[in-house]
Amino acid sequence: MTSTTSPSPGSSTPPTVLAPTDLWEAHEALADTSGSVEIRGTATASNWADPPKPTDNVLDTTRMTGVLTYNPADMTVSVRAGTPLRELAAELAPNGQRVAFDPASVEQGATVGGLIATADSGPLSLSYGSLRDLVIGATVVLADGTVARTGGHVIKNVAGYDLAKLLHGSYGAFGLLAEVVLRLHPLPSATRTVRAELPLSTAAEKAVSVLRGQSEPVSLEWFEGQLLTRLEGTVEGTEARARRLAAELGGTVLDEDTAHAAWARHAELVRQANVRIGVRPSRLTGVVTDCGRADDTHATVGLGTGVAALAVPDAEIERVHDITTAANGVSVLRRAIPGARAWGRTPSAVRVLRAVKDELDPERRLCPGRLESWLEERKAAP
Repeated sequence: MTSTTSPSPGSSTPPTVLAPTDLWEAHEALADTSGSVEIRGTATASNWADPPKPTDNVLDTTRMTGVLTYNPADMTVSVRAGTPLRELAAELAPNGQRVAFDPASVEQGATVGGLIATADSGPLSLSYGSLRDLVIGATVVLADGTVARTGGHVIKNVAGYDLAKLLHGSYGAFGLLAEVVLRLHPLPSATRTVRAELPLSTAAEKAVSVLRGQSEPVSLEWFEGQLLTRLEGTVEGTEARARRLAAELGGTVLDEDTAHAAWARHAELVRQANVRIGVRPSRLTGVVTDCGRADDTHATVGLGTGVAALAVPDAEIERVHDITTAANGVSVLRRAIPGARAWGRTPSAVRVLRAVKDELDPERRLCPGRLESWLEERKAAP
């Protein structure tokens, strides 16, 4: 393990940078050091949610990479959590397999551990879920260096407390993900994308019929006045379903290059967004409309998932939070905005989150500032 110093924003004393390469070195990094620790990967989500505070140490996970165990017949893979997902995808592809997960941050080098820690997701979550649904085992290093394991290589494993799911969306505040076991899916024989030029209100109505029909979409997203529906399966079956769906929607089946460009544009808009919202899918169109983004070119709307990414003026962030909260949804910043709340709605289980933090990290060593809106109880002003 290497150890260096690096300047830390807002601090005159540079933190010690710890760069473990494996589980044992990660254990040593936390067990043999004192003071606060920021867990940092490729930093693709460093400005999301509550910003990190300056720390005494930075634990850099970018050297904790590589596949540990992979047997294609088992449809599972074990990797170190600092492995970029796009690199893992390149290793799995020759065997016709994949992690069915496609958030926009993957192309920026997002790691497996970081994607779990930030609860990121992409269009494929409509069919395959988030990484929370694809993780079947994990090895975690707690703040005092304790190593804990959960799950394993068996997909239907229900033994013990599922720490991996607990760490999903925790921004590193509960522990360091060191190793992860992921469930895999086959690469599809064919993929087709149907595009229909529709306003959001009409697209939402059409989406309901698409989801209830027999086309079985794996992604269903609206942006820039178009509804994109992605289908997967056999060559003949996917082509036939795509033609029928295009006729139903009054759209067209895109060729491979055009489809790739369209989904790349979707990912670009997601990366440009400064707030992400999630509500019940039936309420999403109304929320996006109330936020003033129904006819906007700076929104991606997951009509099946209930998740949207918006780029709004900084002055409108609080309004977006309030509108989303009124719809019983959640909202979170994707870019630091001075004076703005990082989160819209405080979860009803916030006391449980604080109790978990007290149990797993009683000294508040890990990632100070992260999830602060929820973990640190604030007294009402007199």
